[in-house]
Amino acid sequence: SALALLLVFLIKVNSALAETKPQYFEATIDGKQYRVRDNRRPALYTADFGDCLGQSLINVTRFDAAYYRDNMTVLFHLEGETALTSEDIMMSIGVFAYGASRFELTFNPCSANINSACPAKAGVPIEAEGIIPVNKDDVAAIPDLALNIPDFEGQAILRIFSNSTQAEIGCFAAQITNGNTFRQKTGVGAVLGALTLLAVLSSFATAVYGEDVIEMRQHYAHSISVMAVFAVWHHIYFTGAMSMNWPNVLVAFWSNYAWSGGMIYSEHMQNTINEFIGSNKGNTSHVGAAGTGVNNPDLGGGYDIHAIYRRASGSFSYTGQPVKPGLPLPGNFSGFAGTLSQERIPASNAFMTCLLWSLILVALMIASILAFKITLEGFSTTGMMKKNRLKFFRNHWFGYTVMATTRAIFIGFFMLIFVAMFQFSYLKSPNPVSLAGVVFLVAVFGIGSAAGATCYARIKSGKHISERDTLMIEKIRLWPYIPWFKLSRRSTCPRSGEITYIGSIPWFSIQSSVEATTVHHDDDFIKWYGFLVSRYRPDRWWFFVIWLIYEFIRACFLAGALGQPLVQVFGLLAVEITALVAFFYLHPFEGQRLNILLVYLLGFSKVTTTALSAAFDTHFNLPRIPATIIGIIIIVIQGLLTIVVMGAIIRGAVTSYFSVMRNREQMRPRGWMPSRNRYLQRFHPRAGSSSEEESVNVESTSYLAQVMEPVQAVPNGSYFRLNQIQRVAKVEDDDAEFLREIHLHQLGGTSTEDVDQSSQRSRAISHPSQASYTALPRAARLHRPNWTSRDFSHPQNKGRARTLSNT
Repeated sequence: SALALLLVFLIKVNSALAETKPQYFEATIDGKQYRVRDNRRPALYTADFGDCLGQSLINVTRFDAAYYRDNMTVLFHLEGETALTSEDIMMSIGVFAYGASRFELTFNPCSANINSACPAKAGVPIEAEGIIPVNKDDVAAIPDLALNIPDFEGQAILRIFSNSTQAEIGCFAAQITNGNTFRQKTGVGAVLGALTLLAVLSSFATAVYGEDVIEMRQHYAHSISVMAVFAVWHHIYFTGAMSMNWPNVLVAFWSNYAWSGGMIYSEHMQNTINEFIGSNKGNTSHVGAAGTGVNNPDLGGGYDIHAIYRRASGSFSYTGQPVKPGLPLPGNFSGFAGTLSQERIPASNAFMTCLLWSLILVALMIASILAFKITLEGFSTTGMMKKNRLKFFRNHWFGYTVMATTRAIFIGFFMLIFVAMFQFSYLKSPNPVSLAGVVFLVAVFGIGSAAGATCYARIKSGKHISERDTLMIEKIRLWPYIPWFKLSRRSTCPRSGEITYIGSIPWFSIQSSVEATTVHHDDDFIKWYGFLVSRYRPDRWWFFVIWLIYEFIRACFLAGALGQPLVQVFGLLAVEITALVAFFYLHPFEGQRLNILLVYLLGFSKVTTTALSAAFDTHFNLPRIPATIIGIIIIVIQGLLTIVVMGAIIRGAVTSYFSVMRNREQMRPRGWMPSRNRYLQRFHPRAGSSSEEESVNVESTSYLAQVMEPVQAVPNGSYFRLNQIQRVAKVEDDDAEFLREIHLHQLGGTSTEDVDQSSQRSRAISHPSQASYTALPRAARLHRPNWTSRDFSHPQNKGRARTLSNT
């Protein structure tokens, strides 16, 4: 009946609620009795686990362990099976944290009432579960700080031994965690991704808005650079590509940036890649990581078989999973394999994962530009938008698509080169290696050809000549007490007696042989090659070539020296120091914000991070606690750099909005209008400026012309301008007779000036008569004790030029 069905339903609902209701039990905490939840989070518990012996005779399918500080108990759960006919075994559970053994327990499963393993038989599943009480002496080696510090670094190691052979027949290691971590992908990773998308949209908006190519380039050059954003993200994440024994805190922090390197986990994608690669997963020990499924006898400090045989001695929600083939042992974070393990991506799959996500990104970018074009045409056709709005972009949308794709490859050049070369070094399977070779050639020769074509297009007209020059090494000081040096070219900065030189280097300079149009005022050149040169100063337009070479060398050291960590880290350190000094001297970007971000801050972070990373090499055997402290210092450096980039993105989005609104007299919010006007006033005179030439005012019909004072054009070529002259006092100024003679000469000079100022009149006083007032020879010149630029302010006469100067 309906009443009976309702009663059965209510009984089942009540049973379900009873099952979901948290269970409590009594526990003694600090000498007092408390009721605690059964499903509470332990102070320490295990995560994923893997085989640390290689072909263990006992296959463990579940290995959980947890330490509850509140009631001083250790809970463990073990499930597995074996092919042994009948074997008596011994078990050992230990905790290895921060480079030292913190806890160890060896027991006989028969004495612990683990009947399924007493003895271990084929066909009989092994299942062991128990709660072991411990005292304070047992856990005295585990400090209280370890229970709260993010990314606790430790392993729980289960070893199984055969009583008949007294040999190890099974080893399984699980990572230990306390639940606190720097790995916040849903928080930090999502915010970084959203801000990066904002940077892309801001940069794209300044590139498509407008009709005057020169003006569009100026505003684009001062917007936030997507290349700068990804350069910072790639620097942070691919620091983990060095073959160092990283602390857990670092790889957890770097995982927030994994998406920028194309390392995004997808179960379906990884299965497809596994089918393409085959069963060969490579050897993670080649990149410094402890492999899964291979013998690791020294794991957790090793074991003493004699000590073990002198000692005879329920449901858990915080469980881990067996690691997949190709991943390193849980708790080991060495090399790039350890960095990738945070994403559950095997090192053998790194290249294919990065390539597939890069292709997806390029496809989305092309589809977005096409959709934007179609949307604009639809708005224009329906009258929702003016017919001429964004006309330049609508007419050149295909060129924008090609340039955006090439620019994306340019931004990801380092990433693609590194993962391709990493595939060469790490795995020898034919399929991925062949594909990596194709990607390597496309990236190197594709972008290299674009760079070569850009340089050739600029110099093919023969308007540039190469001349001998000299690099002068000047002695300067950074702050009052730090000696330093500065390089300058003699062609632009002639020698001066006020500067101390410590040497010179023969050099050359390429200069325009005629009055050619500057690189940023050539419409055709900007249309074709602006995606490479638009952000650099006119005299540094070729800097993209230096950047490509620099990124290629970095990738070669990272991927080519995987098996030589010291060569890798110190080679990279030399490259980064050289690049920092060179970029500091070149000061290549037109926008000052980009110079601060990419030259100073990013360069400083690369040098300090690489130098600190050298301490993690296994040859130095640095204790894990100091290693963790150094790791936190690196996190602070890279975290501050991240905050600066986030601020630059937000500010760049605002200034890009100002640029897009430059043709409107009113904008919203109205409170931003003074800021917009100040930004445009500061920005326009500085756009296009260089160290060798002043900017030329570009006429504009936009609102910018109404809020700015016109800039006086400076003539091209060599010119001379006298600003101020002042004579320094000399010894003769103290001679009374000399001063009297000078006074008489000044009187004569004044009368002469009066005569010269009359129109075409004969000179009343000749130069010999002027000289007769003095005792000096006729050919000698008199010098006034003090003269300024006012003496040169009289206009020149059209009459005969004087042959003897008053000065």
